[in-house]
Amino acid sequence: MTFYTFTEEKLREFTENVFLKMGCTTADAQLAADVLLRSDLRGIDSHGVARLSGYIRLWEKERINATPVIKVVYETATTATVDGDGGLGLVVAPFAMKIAIEKAKLYGTGWVAVRNSNHFGIAGYHALLAVEQEMIGISMTNASPLVAPTYANERLLGTNPMCYAFPAGKYPPVVVDMATAAAANGKLEIAQRANLPIPEGWAQDKDGNTSTNPHQLKEGGSLLPLGSDKDHGSHKGYGLSATVDILSAVLSGANYGPWVPPFVSFLEPPSDPVGAGIGHFFGAMRVDGFRPAQEFKDHLDNWIERFKQAKTVDPDKQVIIPGEPEYAFEQERRTAGIPLIDAVVHDLNELADKLGISRLN
Repeated sequence: MTFYTFTEEKLREFTENVFLKMGCTTADAQLAADVLLRSDLRGIDSHGVARLSGYIRLWEKERINATPVIKVVYETATTATVDGDGGLGLVVAPFAMKIAIEKAKLYGTGWVAVRNSNHFGIAGYHALLAVEQEMIGISMTNASPLVAPTYANERLLGTNPMCYAFPAGKYPPVVVDMATAAAANGKLEIAQRANLPIPEGWAQDKDGNTSTNPHQLKEGGSLLPLGSDKDHGSHKGYGLSATVDILSAVLSGANYGPWVPPFVSFLEPPSDPVGAGIGHFFGAMRVDGFRPAQEFKDHLDNWIERFKQAKTVDPDKQVIIPGEPEYAFEQERRTAGIPLIDAVVHDLNELADKLGISRLN
């Protein structure tokens, strides 16, 4: 496996050109590229530019509307439901999160459910928009049905990520950004490209037996909830995933459970949808709606420092603060560049040839 390193500017230009070829406006292409690049910068390689061919595939199947008319369809002072008109989730999600932020500015909190959208990148991008306004940000989405509930061997839920982001003072934000499955499907895709097995506890075969085969999903298997199996707390991951599905889709009018239109290429959308597109859910809470913002941030700094001082089993390691590794990646990659494995570079260059834009190398 070989790595190639690209500057943020190079990948941003390439990504914008891909979205422009889809027919996106310049503003939407720039926004969508920003969401994907933030993922690569933060070291979440499974959700960055490696996903571009997936967006193009859905657009070619007319499952993504490159020029959506995004609108609010239900609203109160502190809540709203947004219809994404089949647009890129990379564009629809920031639109909705900004509504939540504006409502929070006026009333202390804002909550927005979204239907008729698509894959929205990393949940952390959207939650961090609230942090920039000294707010607590919440972001979640349902996803391709690849996960079997506890005791089942039928794919009924997505990896259904959720993110909670909190502004700190002298330290980076605390960002809890995670899938509610034992592993995101993107990690299996990375293992596939690298021709490596996956850890036990990530997936099961079609008969419910644990598997280390990264291609297991294409062979009828399923991902497991956070906790892996019934003996290790999978009911907790299942419960979290169900919560995301209900808030994102049952509440908004999007498709839920096995009816969610998939992002993966080996599944086709169900012929009997129960809603519109996929769903998201966002929240923004003004810190100063609870206590002075600086007091909160000072105490969160103190929280961080105390946890960093925790006694560890290995004296060479420290407790990791949620979001800390991603922040470190972002600082490094903004200057040193973003590494991509050769398989991803190959895919992107093929995409460039197909669309008639400049190759990466």
